[in-house]
Amino acid sequence: MQRTLLAISLIFLPLLAWADADANQVALNLTRHWVGYLSIAIFALAYMLAMTEEITELNKSKPMVLAASLIWAFIASIYVQGGMGEQAGRAFRACLESYAELFLFIMVSMAYLNAMESRGVFDNLRVWLLSKGFSYRKLFWITGVMSFFMSSVCNNLTTALLMGAVIVAMGKHNKRFMTMACINVVVATNAGGSFSPFGDITTLLVWQSGVVPFVDFYSLFIPAVVNFALPAAVMHFWIPNEHPAAVGKAPKMKRGALTMMVLFLLTIITAVSFENFLDLPPAAGMLAGLTYLKFLGYYLQKTEDKQKVSDFAHVYKLFNVELPLANQNQRFDVFKNVANLEWDTLLFFYGVMVSVGGLSFIGYLTMASDVLYVGMDPTIANIVVGILSAFIDNGTIMFAVLTMHPEISQGQWLLVTLTAGVGGSLLAIGSAAGVGLMGQVKGVYTFSAHLKWMPVILLGYAGSIATHFLLNSHYF
Repeated sequence: MQRTLLAISLIFLPLLAWADADANQVALNLTRHWVGYLSIAIFALAYMLAMTEEITELNKSKPMVLAASLIWAFIASIYVQGGMGEQAGRAFRACLESYAELFLFIMVSMAYLNAMESRGVFDNLRVWLLSKGFSYRKLFWITGVMSFFMSSVCNNLTTALLMGAVIVAMGKHNKRFMTMACINVVVATNAGGSFSPFGDITTLLVWQSGVVPFVDFYSLFIPAVVNFALPAAVMHFWIPNEHPAAVGKAPKMKRGALTMMVLFLLTIITAVSFENFLDLPPAAGMLAGLTYLKFLGYYLQKTEDKQKVSDFAHVYKLFNVELPLANQNQRFDVFKNVANLEWDTLLFFYGVMVSVGGLSFIGYLTMASDVLYVGMDPTIANIVVGILSAFIDNGTIMFAVLTMHPEISQGQWLLVTLTAGVGGSLLAIGSAAGVGLMGQVKGVYTFSAHLKWMPVILLGYAGSIATHFLLNSHYF
């Protein structure tokens, strides 16, 4: 019983690649050493502080980065005493390399989204929706569907925050609509990210690890749709059948907005091509895509005062983009968009990955793997992993499973990708999307409000699993 509880507590720990570890050296088993016990206590305390960020007002990255530093300092001290300091250093660098690939991928993605926001793309979308006179019920579905597809190319936190701003603008006079639309967006973003290799940190890690080929992720599309559509269909009848106040014409997007959207798509294609055809990490393709944005910025700066638009005026008018008139004060700087990244979230994941890299090096994840994937049927284990992701960020759950690297079929790898991705929707704290929206729509979208609809969300969770077994049985 004690071993089971320990393994369940350690399922929350993430990825560490050991590709370049020296086969002649074996890591010390420190699971019953004071370093192991102290490392678990430090990680648990740091994670609790991160989860209570809204109460303590302490940024979640601070305790996690400190925990990572302390855990590896303790590990290294033991290895140095035993004359094996170099081995601990290699293990830490392998962990750091895994994080660096994730960081660079997300950095480029967020830079593009910030750039498009500065060009007025999302303001235009929000006002356009309000100007069409849609009812609250139609807006509920529109924002949900948009979140579902946007999160397949953007991370779920960014998608949720963007759609949260739209919901607040549309539903400021109807609290019920705002609450339920936020719940719908959380479910939709997590579902949409679960079938795309670059839609969520969960799938991105699975893709980068190579356990699931790029094309096979899309076999989860229909299960993901079921996961989103079932709860939304039930909640639909509780949405007020009213209309928000209409607004005027949508503001025009600034020059370069359309080009940025095209370049972002090309950047994703570049990342996929680097992985599939060149065997290079997707982050290398994303950094190549960042140069597309930088060259566009250079072009915009050099031509802002001397554009001739007579030949393209009809195109600008069709897509509601400002004509590039002389002396427009809209200078574009790529590095300003990089500076505005969600640095707290990025550093939080550094703390998580490096901390748990240390715990994996100590030997705890081997114990957890024995309990989950040796002592249980893989299907039950993967469903349990999804439920656990409702309590801890779903990306962290997937880090742990990848570190264990159980011997399971392709269908089971797809199942755990699905359950870890959508299981975070069961509670508001289960995903970055939910946590972000709780901070953005304070007092309206809350933990208790989300919990009220958890049985309905659980229905979608079960439906997506059943759909996966029905449609993807050939993978098992």
